[in-house]
Amino acid sequence: MSVSIGPLSLSIGHLLLVIAFGLALLVGGILGRKYRVPVAGSVADIFVVAMLSARIGFVISYFEHYRNDLLGIIDIRDGGFDVLWGVIGAILFTGFLMWHRKPQRKPLAAAALTGALFWAGTAGTITLIEQQARGMPDVALRSLNGEAVSMDQLAAGKPMVVNLWATWCPPCIREMPVLEEAQHIYKDIIFVFANQREQPETIRAFLEENRLNLDNLYQDDQAKLARAVGSSGLPTTLFYNARGQLIDSHMGELSRATLARGLEKIRTPEE
Repeated sequence: MSVSIGPLSLSIGHLLLVIAFGLALLVGGILGRKYRVPVAGSVADIFVVAMLSARIGFVISYFEHYRNDLLGIIDIRDGGFDVLWGVIGAILFTGFLMWHRKPQRKPLAAAALTGALFWAGTAGTITLIEQQARGMPDVALRSLNGEAVSMDQLAAGKPMVVNLWATWCPPCIREMPVLEEAQHIYKDIIFVFANQREQPETIRAFLEENRLNLDNLYQDDQAKLARAVGSSGLPTTLFYNARGQLIDSHMGELSRATLARGLEKIRTPEE
């Protein structure tokens, strides 16, 4: 789900995207020297256009959640990107560049194709692997009073959102009001807050200081749940459907829009 690189934690999806961009730059640089045309700038432009297209597509799809927070549109820390819009933007802009910059056609096409094939191939393979291991982990969380409860017991046959967080994590703190609000709005979904490796006294003091009222607050005191789902960064939010299958995950701060996207995937049509 995520990997740590020194002090940084990246989701697998973001890491694959960075590697794909790096490979495209490498191939573009090598072939650019061969054909004696600069290509790296064009590759970077394609990447930027793809990201902008993906963000614009996501904002359009979930604009109702940005109406009262227009500055949130440019706050990409929530990870709100639409892959389909990004791919369409990249294809169209690549075609435009190849049409207008004829000397770059061969090296640019090779660079773009290399990056695209790497990203599509690795992302697709990882998705297939994840589909085979989407069951709810056999992990017990502990209440602040020391009582153990299994994930299955918490779900009780309903869709469930599990948030892995800690009091020292700034993006965890910023997203807490969004999750607190959601647990009161979406009564058909169970929201679980799994604190990572902190003492009950620390958690209670944090809730009091920030005036938070969270249901289903538990300790993952040995980070067993985080290890079971492959999370190495906080916050991480897991979206399970009513059958206990992991349908989606999000590493990093949630906005109302990115939370709404995750909830759409686990709620049944009649809900």
